[in-house]
Amino acid sequence: MTPIAHVLPLESGSFTEQPLSGPNGHLEGVAELAEKFASSFNAGEFAKCTALLHDLGKFKTDFQNYIRSETGYECEESDDFGVGKVDHSAAGAIWANKNISGFGILLAYLIAGHHTGLPDYSKDGAKGSGLGERLSNIKHLEQSLENGGAEYLSSICIPKMQNAPVKNPQNLHLWVRMLFSCLVDADFLDTERFMNPENNGERSFDQSLTELKKSFDSFMSQMQSKSADSPINKVRKRILQDCINSAQKEPGLFSLTVPTGGGKTLASMGFALDHAIKWNKSRIIVAIPYTSIIEQTADVYRKVFGDNAVLEHHSNLDPDKETLKSRLASENWDAPIVVTTNVQLLESLFAARTSQCRKLHNIANSVIILDEAQMLPPEYLKPILFTLESLTTDFNCSLVLCTATQPALVGKIGTELAVFNGLPENSVRELMSNPENLFEEMTRTNVQYLSDKKISWEDLAEQLSQQEQVLCIVNTRKDCKTLYDLMPDGTIHLSASMCGQHRSKIISEIKEKLKNGDPIRVISTQLVEAGVDIDFPVVYRAMAGMDSIAQAAGRCNREGKLTQGMVYVFNPPKEAPVGLLRYGAQASSSMLKGEISNSIVLDPNRFKTYFRQFYNQVHSFDKPDIMRDLDLYSNDLHAQFRTAADKFKLIDDKAQKSVVVWYSDEKVNSQELIEQLRIVGPNRRIMRKLQRCTVNIPKNYWDKLKEFGYITEIKGPDDKGLDMWQQATSALYSQVFGFSLDGPEFQGTEFVC
Repeated sequence: MTPIAHVLPLESGSFTEQPLSGPNGHLEGVAELAEKFASSFNAGEFAKCTALLHDLGKFKTDFQNYIRSETGYECEESDDFGVGKVDHSAAGAIWANKNISGFGILLAYLIAGHHTGLPDYSKDGAKGSGLGERLSNIKHLEQSLENGGAEYLSSICIPKMQNAPVKNPQNLHLWVRMLFSCLVDADFLDTERFMNPENNGERSFDQSLTELKKSFDSFMSQMQSKSADSPINKVRKRILQDCINSAQKEPGLFSLTVPTGGGKTLASMGFALDHAIKWNKSRIIVAIPYTSIIEQTADVYRKVFGDNAVLEHHSNLDPDKETLKSRLASENWDAPIVVTTNVQLLESLFAARTSQCRKLHNIANSVIILDEAQMLPPEYLKPILFTLESLTTDFNCSLVLCTATQPALVGKIGTELAVFNGLPENSVRELMSNPENLFEEMTRTNVQYLSDKKISWEDLAEQLSQQEQVLCIVNTRKDCKTLYDLMPDGTIHLSASMCGQHRSKIISEIKEKLKNGDPIRVISTQLVEAGVDIDFPVVYRAMAGMDSIAQAAGRCNREGKLTQGMVYVFNPPKEAPVGLLRYGAQASSSMLKGEISNSIVLDPNRFKTYFRQFYNQVHSFDKPDIMRDLDLYSNDLHAQFRTAADKFKLIDDKAQKSVVVWYSDEKVNSQELIEQLRIVGPNRRIMRKLQRCTVNIPKNYWDKLKEFGYITEIKGPDDKGLDMWQQATSALYSQVFGFSLDGPEFQGTEFVC
């Protein structure tokens, strides 16, 4: 029989078939795309060879019988080890390992995992099998020599590995993962081109970066002409000009050290556009730590470039903002400007699943703006920095570490507890011509330390109550509620106990009150510190890391409307929680030792000292030992890709569980959405909207709520559980505090959490 790759049923009841190989064959179609994708990092030949081998197993008679009987849909979406499926991915992996000396096993990882994800080499008794075991099952290759398979293999051109593909051998795993991305995206797109040409036709963005640069220049010109000729606006204009001037520098690592309120969102984009055009980069990726900031940043960029040029990709995205084009682009980041989360970017760089890895080849040859770089998690810092450096040295990226509080990421990091060499000395170039003077010019606050002694919540509440407009930032949700309870009526509470939709609404109300000059007192956790554009005359901050204190100061007199805003740092009744928050507070305390001054808090050079002291307290910069799992070079090209991906979780989803809360406003009603789920089952639009109505709580807390019946599982059609949980009593969610146990029905209930 003539080998086919896919079968498409037609409305007439007949079928059309895509050949497996030949002029219009699937293998050649995937190879052409994969080679094109990998050319951005000089690996086109390797991607092409891998693509030509990836579906070798489809030459099997068993597979050809199977696909003709099952129309191809079930097979393409299946796990290779599923009951009744025919393994079509092992054959090419075995051939590559046997016939390509030196690095054939690297291609074998890609081929074997092109549907199920990058595998571990060994499974150690876990369910399923590792790559090593699959490579030993030679029958898969023997059966693939049927139906012209042997003749097809004779035409395969094996590439030569003339130079090491990465400068640091420890980053070889990223090269493998990038090739994997080229393969799986090409495989998906060629299949879609045959099976769903309508969707395939929606995968193009019309605007080039050159055209977007014209839109940016026009927008900035109009904005600057309308802005007041204030000292701060003059500084912002100079910051933008410095960024544009620096765009001519050769690609690599950069830092953008700008005080909060300095306009770095637009200035960094100005650099990125000019730099991308000068050095022929493909796209601009902006990664941000919080979804609340992403929404704000993406909205700014949409005003500049229009809706169709900006892809906003994160779990909390409002589905009303999503179009078919943006949904398709989110699968592989094929858009000129991508705004995403640090979690999405970094976890993808260590991922094994095909759906997460598809986008990686579109990260290559891009300009990456890593906003609020000080928030890179210390316990993952070693694998993160190695990978970020590799993006610039091996994959033609330029990376901007963008923050007001630049961390010390160059040279030796840590001390006897844990130590490693971070980014190379002199590798990071600053975009600003004189950041020290910049911080002096933009000083808009007077920072004062209230006392070395701890202040009671009652005394603090009394001080706050005397202010007409004041923001107080504390370290925990519990502290936030405790202090709020002591405040006068009309005070606003803001914390992660509130769902995303609720927080967005409250932040909008805060901005409106500030704009109107209304009295307003806000008690908040640190979620307002990074990037939330609010401007208070007075800010109080519980003792924390120097970066947090500086970020809090950035919410004070942000627009410079006052001669000087006031920031008060206080010692709360309880220390910061054990872990990174306490490390930060202790490092700050050891530096300050007396009265805080503006020069200490805002001087960029002092942040290097602070971060060195902070990192000296960290016990491990690779806590999950990910680098050992991925060290192909030292382990005979054996790696545990899937194990490492499972370990690299910046948000510990095992320690937290989500609850859909009963929240409604003019944009969303979660109870109505839950009822829709009961009728129609899981639906992308419904699930996305419900994501904005969820709260994450500690797992042990969640277990108790379930035990007491305060949360229940959401059911779909036929009363089937959806593994989603909702609150079961109205008292569990407050329009003031969010998720809480303040209702009368909880009185007397003891929770040990």
